[in-house]
Amino acid sequence: MAKKVVTFGEIMLRLATPGYQRIIQATSFDATYAGGEANVAASLANYGIDAYFVTKLPKHEIGQACRAFLRKYGIKTDYILMDGDRLGVYYLETGASQRPSKVIYDRANSAIAKVKPGEFNWEEIFSGADLFHFTGITPAISDSAAKVTLEAVKAAKKAGVIVSCDLNYRKKLWTSEKANKVMSGLMEFVDYVIANEEDAEKVFGIKADNTDVKTGDLDDSGYRQVARELLERFHLKKVAITLRESYSASDNGWSALLYNGMEYYKSKKYNIHIVDRVGGGDSFAGGLIYGLLSGMSDHEALEFAVAASCLKHTIPGDFNMVSIDEVKNLMAGDGSGRVQR
Repeated sequence: MAKKVVTFGEIMLRLATPGYQRIIQATSFDATYAGGEANVAASLANYGIDAYFVTKLPKHEIGQACRAFLRKYGIKTDYILMDGDRLGVYYLETGASQRPSKVIYDRANSAIAKVKPGEFNWEEIFSGADLFHFTGITPAISDSAAKVTLEAVKAAKKAGVIVSCDLNYRKKLWTSEKANKVMSGLMEFVDYVIANEEDAEKVFGIKADNTDVKTGDLDDSGYRQVARELLERFHLKKVAITLRESYSASDNGWSALLYNGMEYYKSKKYNIHIVDRVGGGDSFAGGLIYGLLSGMSDHEALEFAVAASCLKHTIPGDFNMVSIDEVKNLMAGDGSGRVQR
């Protein structure tokens, strides 16, 4: 019987400039749909997990198209509410070399931002579920979305469901002070935390020593301490931290570590030439959740997550469209990129 995972958050219309064009020069945009928790659900559905994405979409044709897009990739939409007036939009300009990628949001007053406590039947949603995943983006969308996120994590724990959270700090949505206050309240109900090299510092003030994210100079020992402090402060079961060494917008070093309260595990590092890095962290989260739910050891799950995310960086769009076998082949050392005949 397949595992059941529930994710909750906002999905937006993604309008990306073709190739590496700048927004100011583009005369058309490639349209898909994307959002942190939906991206995780896409990975999990692709790996054979029963992945349910919970959100609120407008009833009109854009909302209907978004729901159909989710279904196309095997994501279960049974609990999506169709109400509200608009779907959030984000514009993506893909960077190259020394020019960074740029995201512009147009998401104010989206359907999910106006969600209210009591609109979702969480008891029904979590029936038979194994894990619930959300990100720090969802409670940042609006005060009411934060209240519904708290309602969801409380219901998940009551149902005996594992809760995972990717901190995903977004400075365009809220301040570090507000993030600290809201996320600290949510952490009481969380088992697994995923963070990147900046999240712990921006949300909780936990900074890695001997590290400069702007130069890509990351010290493993500093992040081991960050993981330990997060785990002990919030009584977590596992903490995973992705480590991105940004050589340029086109080339990154990519690895991660995991701490379970007893052992630290460090993954192998991949040097990636990037096609599309947006959604890279979500593909890591999806890989880690799959690995842990499928019975892998913590170290194996970490290696699966990093390899899956490495491959995602080569795929346009937010969703990670790779098979379990492709991930395992990369884990086993086949990263040559030679043509498969």
